[in-house]
Parts: sequence; structure tokens; C-alpha cells
Amino acid sequence: MSGKGGVGKSTIAANLAIWLAEVKHEKVGLMDIDITGPNIPKLLGIEDEKLMVEDKKIVPFPATENLLVTSMAFLLPTKDSPVIWRGPLKIKAVQQFIQDVNWEGIKYLIIDLPPGTGDEALSIAQELKPLDGSVIVSTPQEVAVLDVRKNISFAKQLEVPVAGIVENMSYLKCPHCGEKIEIFKRGAVKKASEELDVSLLGELPLDPEVTAASDVGKFYIIENKETEFSKAFNGIASKIKDFVDK
Repeated sequence: MSGKGGVGKSTIAANLAIWLAEVKHEKVGLMDIDITGPNIPKLLGIEDEKLMVEDKKIVPFPATENLLVTSMAFLLPTKDSPVIWRGPLKIKAVQQFIQDVNWEGIKYLIIDLPPGTGDEALSIAQELKPLDGSVIVSTPQEVAVLDVRKNISFAKQLEVPVAGIVENMSYLKCPHCGEKIEIFKRGAVKKASEELDVSLLGELPLDPEVTAASDVGKFYIIENKETEFSKAFNGIASKIKDFVDK
């Protein structure tokens, strides 16, 4: 979850699914519930694919042997086709992805939500109750952290366990001297996590190579295991897995 767009929520959801499927070799489902702005297929390099139907069930697309994906993007006529829907249609789409998709055999289901606490988030919290956990994604900016507090309050009111907060784009590492450059004033995410009694799962650097890999559907954390981003992400993903498995 995230309160604002552009904080890297979809990138983290996609990489968490990749990590579970390709590093831990688990059977994983990845559900893209951002109905009007689905990005998961682009991040995984499968944006030109379509969903099939077998025995009256939607078959999620296999991004890898262990990773199955559904997204509104698979159902659109073209990449540029907009989804101009009000709440009831969004809710119906979410229900269809839950009830009419063949998720048989998966151990983990990662759900990428749109920003905020609207119809999609509420539908997921109600339709899949009880959920094992939620992850809040934020940047260090004060305005982003304000919305994080709302996300956490939303999760607690709907009895959705919060695994913790991921601070994305925490800093930029100079490629020449290695110095950490703080793009945004920091400290707000840590303060919020302490005040709300929620774990700070970790901090991820802003790495242009991660963005470049995502743009062409490459699995950055698999192909670049020794980078600072990948090592930090590995630690965060391990904490999330431990939280869900306990």
C-alpha cells in the first residue's frame, strides 16, 4: 500500500514477488489491482500478453515457472486504452480477480494496490479477510509520510496486520565517491513508525539502474545480486516473509 503515487509501490510489489518466486522458489501469485493504472506487466516484461480462460476460470499469466500474474492491463485493447470506471465497476473487477481466477497451487499472493484507501483497497481487505499482512511504501518526504499514517490507520481499522514500512528512495549514492546524498529530508518515516508502533522494514536507495531494468522488464534483483539496492531489498523481503510465515 501507499498513500501517494510515484513512491515505487509497484516496483517493490513486483520485486517481492520475483524474490519469493526466483530466490525462495515458492509458488507466487501477483495480482495487479491498480485498475486504472496497471503497471505490473510492464515491470515484468509481459505487457503484450493476454489472459486465457479454461474451465470457466481465468488463467493467470506465467511470468516465470513460479510466478503467476493477473492485471487489468492484460484485458485492455491497447496499451493506451484508458479505464474510465466509477467505483462499482472497479469493485466488480476486484471481485472477479479474486473469485474467477485460478490461483490453485500458490503459497503467496502479492497484491499491488493503487495509491490511497479507496474502493480497491477496501474490497481487498473485505473480500480476502483475513489477510496475512500489508506493507506500506513511502518516500522520506513529509507529504508522503502524512498519507502513510492514513494507510496504517486504515489497515488497523480493517484488522489487516501491518508488516511494516519500506522507505524507498532514501538516498542516492554518488557513483564516483560513494557518498550518500540525501535527496529528501529524512527522519519522518522513522518517527512515524515509532509513533504508530510499526516496524521500519528498511531503506532502499534511489538507483537509476533499477528504474532502467524495470522499464525493459528485467529482474534487477536477480541479475544484480551484489548491489546495495539488492542487498537492502533482500533484507526487507526476508522480514516480510518472516512476518507472514509466523
